[in-house]
Amino acid sequence: MPPATDGETADRYRGPGWMIQPGPGGAPRTVREVLTARGAVRWYSGAAVSLVWLLTAVPTLTTQHGAFAAIPIILLVVFAIGFLIGAPLSWSAQRSRRLIPAAALFALSFTLFPWLGWEVRGFWTYVGVLVGMAMMSVRLTWLLLFALAAAALFSGAALVGWQDEILWVPAILISISAMMAAFARNIAAINELRATQHQMAVLAVERERSRVARDLHDILGHSLTVITVKTELAGRLIDVDPERARTEIGEVEALARGALVDVRATVAGFRGVSVTGELAGARAALTAAGIEADLPGSVEAVPAESRELAGWVVREGVTNVLRHAQAARCRIRIDERRVTIDDDGIGPSSPTDGGSGLAGLRGRVEAAGGRMSVGRSDLGGFSLRVTL
Repeated sequence: MPPATDGETADRYRGPGWMIQPGPGGAPRTVREVLTARGAVRWYSGAAVSLVWLLTAVPTLTTQHGAFAAIPIILLVVFAIGFLIGAPLSWSAQRSRRLIPAAALFALSFTLFPWLGWEVRGFWTYVGVLVGMAMMSVRLTWLLLFALAAAALFSGAALVGWQDEILWVPAILISISAMMAAFARNIAAINELRATQHQMAVLAVERERSRVARDLHDILGHSLTVITVKTELAGRLIDVDPERARTEIGEVEALARGALVDVRATVAGFRGVSVTGELAGARAALTAAGIEADLPGSVEAVPAESRELAGWVVREGVTNVLRHAQAARCRIRIDERRVTIDDDGIGPSSPTDGGSGLAGLRGRVEAAGGRMSVGRSDLGGFSLRVTL
């Protein structure tokens, strides 16, 4: 993605950082909704304090008596209200219209010209603040602020001539307006960070939910498959070999208790898997199912950091053999970089064959930086290959 231009940077605040969010589906809000929004109310509390500066004009505006004496005061109040509502209206407008409130306030300042003359230039600082709060591009904001400052400078010269004191109003206008422009951008950035933080929290919850679902599937899928196989075996042996049937039932009970412990540990997030333990469990499960187990005698070659992942591969691969393969033989080979599980069963129906268990295993392998593939084994059945 190309870097954002000045204007594009300003427009990003239309997202979660913007002070007044659009309505549902991006629809514009009504004026009432805009003026009562939380961002607008926060603006009022700070902007109202700055209106104290307008009181300095009251003595000059009240020097006239008679029927029209209240007009300048009314106009001053209208100017103050225009300043207060100008920023929220700007935030709710499309980008091409965001400067309309500032332009309207600038025009409104000239309604006081009959009483104040060029002293109205002191009110243009409020106009500059609205320009800064509109959060247009940085270049356009500075251009407009310098234009206002230049207008204040020349109007001051027209009023008192070219003296040092005419520099005060432009200096104040530039400094306060630029400060408010930076303040608005900081607030928008903070809002955006908070929204991002919320989104990250939601993603973390979803990620944890996926982890728990995947682990529960792996645990219960394997354990229940073994329990089913051993229970069927015990059912067949109960009349012909009651003692062995009793042994199988005891192992089923132990498996059920172990699965319960694993489920509790998974929910707590502390469960680990041992490749050695999984191979021992695989031998018992395959033997109970009448499948010849051709397993490695040692896993010392597997690096310590890869043993948990290798354990997951063995668990899911053997579960797949028990559930779907209809095999008579299962062969597992493990070295320092690879785990391969082959059987002589019915084999895959397609190159991407595999249920949700293998899909979850693929996600686990790829998250660890490994690669997984399935296909037809040289034994004639299914082959699961994982590079650690």
